[in-house]
Formats: sequence, structure tokens, C-alpha cells
Amino acid sequence: MGEQPIYTTRAHVFQIDPSTKKNWVPASKQAVTVSYFYDSTRNSYRIISVDGTKVIINSTIVANMMFTKTSQKFGQWADSRANTVFGLGFTSEQQLSKFAEKFQEVKEAAKMAREKSQDKMDIRSTRIDLNNDTFDFKDSGPASPESKQASSFNGTDDEKIFKVGPEMLLMKTELESEAEQSSSSRWEAEVQSLREKNSRLVQDLNESSNKMDVWKKQVSACKEESDALRQKIAELELQCQEAGQEQQRNAELSVRVQQLEAELRDKEQEVENLRKQAEIIPQLMAECDNITSKLQVTESRKVELESRMDVLHVDVEDSRQKQSGVKAELKKLTEVLDAKIEELHDFRHGLSRLGADN
Repeated sequence: MGEQPIYTTRAHVFQIDPSTKKNWVPASKQAVTVSYFYDSTRNSYRIISVDGTKVIINSTIVANMMFTKTSQKFGQWADSRANTVFGLGFTSEQQLSKFAEKFQEVKEAAKMAREKSQDKMDIRSTRIDLNNDTFDFKDSGPASPESKQASSFNGTDDEKIFKVGPEMLLMKTELESEAEQSSSSRWEAEVQSLREKNSRLVQDLNESSNKMDVWKKQVSACKEESDALRQKIAELELQCQEAGQEQQRNAELSVRVQQLEAELRDKEQEVENLRKQAEIIPQLMAECDNITSKLQVTESRKVELESRMDVLHVDVEDSRQKQSGVKAELKKLTEVLDAKIEELHDFRHGLSRLGADN
């Protein structure tokens, strides 16, 4: 089947600056495709990303890798084989969480695959050690028929053969049964067959030894990589602490920026109100001029009215004096009239008496 994609997403790719080990360097100008690949032949997982024709991520996932979320939309992991740290910036927190979950799943799968491979190597190494304890194929060469026949009746040799495995035990059983039933010619043929099998086993053993040496070298290289990775993890933890402090400072700065933005909006509103008031000022000035002209006219009218009031006061005073004189004359006339009326009353009374006497 080869290598097949098992999960794909899009993100902005970054790599740590190799000189400072702190700053991020963009590996892509825009968001690119980032995919998990599974190789069924090697039972391995990789993260691959290609920008055009350039491969910007080619990271094989191992069990000791760690994916860290440094913010709501950014995550990173260290690759000791590539000797760098990869960073991914996503457009949403959900995409980051999904990528982190898939990273954990793939890491667990890689860990299980490694444990299975380790178990197979341990079993194979154990079988090789048992074969070396039972038969020294490199030193002694193929055994003779006489030694095989003698060892078949030896309890200790039987125990050694049993320890080798079911295949060798089956060979021993067949050898014993055919030794009792067959003739010497058939026995020689069987011995020849066993020699050929021993030769093949010696060849397999040599190949296993070579593979064991290669595996030991790989284990040593893995240990070195593990030590280097532990050191990088310590550095990354320190960087994460610094990043946390930087995030706290960024949060405080964000709050301050929001406060300044609110103050700026208030100032802009005040400026807008002042601008509106400035537009009304010419109208107010015109009205003020109009009121001033009216006030001047009113003041001149007031002066005129005051002068007329003075004249009227004089006229009123004259009228009062004349009225006082008229009242005095009327009083005199009234007194005279009252006297005349009294005289007429007496005259009438006299006439009445005169008429009564007549």
C-alpha cells in the first residue's frame, strides 16, 4: 500500500531560528496543507507539508515527541532528527485542538509499534542466545552422526534441545524415530540433510548477528538522540516559561490598549460634538449681531421714551396742580351753593307758612 495520508489540515508553517533558538522564521508565505502520513511497510508515521515544490516539513513521529500548545491558535514540536522546532499557526482554536489530538493518537500508535518491534527483537535475540548455548555452529561446525546419536540419549542434551524451540525438538524426535526404523544409508542421507540445515542455520545466525550489531548501533544513536532531546526539552520548557511571561505582558498591554482605544473613542466623540457646535457658531454670531442691533434700537427707543416720560411727568404735575385748584374752586362753589340752597329752603319754608296763614 505504501504511504497514505490519514489526516490533512491547513496552517501557517514556522521554524525556529537556528542562530537565536528563540525567534520564529516563516517557512511559508501563506497557509499550506499539513498532513499525517502512515507507512504500512515500515509501520511509521510522518508529518509532511509541501509549499509548491519545496518540502518544508518532513518529520517522523516517535514516541518521545511532545506537541505543545503555546497559545489559542499556535502549537509546536521539536524534531531531533531534523535538528529544529516546527511551529504551526491555525485560523481557529478547534483546528489546533484537532491537530493536537491527532498528534497524540499518532504518537501512541508509534509507541505501540516501537514496543512490538522491541519485543520481536528481544524474542529473536533470545532464540539466537539459546542456539548459541546449544550448538556452536561457528566453532565446531556440523555434528557427526555418532555425536548426534550419543546426545539423543543424554538427558542434559535433551534439555538443551528443548530450550532451543519446537523446531529443533521436532528435528530431534524425527531423528530418533528414523534412527530406530531406517537403515544406515537412510541415516546418512538424513545426516546430510541436517548438515545442510545446520549450514542454513549458521548463515541465518550470522545474518542475525549482523542485524544485532546494526540494531545496537541504532539503539546507541537513539540514546544519543534521547539525551539531546531531553536537553532540548529543558531548553523548550525554559522558552515556554519565558513565552508565558511574555503572554502575560501581552495580555496586560492588550488591556491597556483597549483602555486607550476607549479613551480615544471618547475624545473622538468630544471632537465631533465640538465640530457640530463649531458649525452652529456662525448662526449664533448672526443671531447675536441681530440681537445687538435690536438692542441698540431698543436703547435709543428707551432714551426717547424716558424723555417723553419726563415731559409727561411735568404735564402730570401741572395737571395735579390744576386739579387741586379746580377742587378748591369746586369746594368754594359747593359751599356757596349749599348756602344758597339753605336760603332757598328757608324762603320756601317762609312761603309755606305764609300760605298756611292766609
